[in-house]
Amino acid sequence: MPPTPPAPGPARPAAAVNEEIRALVEACGGWLYGDTRIRYEQLVAEWAAAVREGIVEAA
Repeated sequence: MPPTPPAPGPARPAAAVNEEIRALVEACGGWLYGDTRIRYEQLVAEWAAAVREGIVEAA
């Protein structure tokens, strides 16, 4: 099942999302299964959207 896209609203900065991704991976010892994997995929999608938003604003 594809990850659920983040809810519309003010986007968090890519750096903040990246920190949450790092903490999640560290907390599970790098093993992403079940709900942890789903959360990871949601965060990666949110991070990618934040990066794209940052690129558009800079252009």
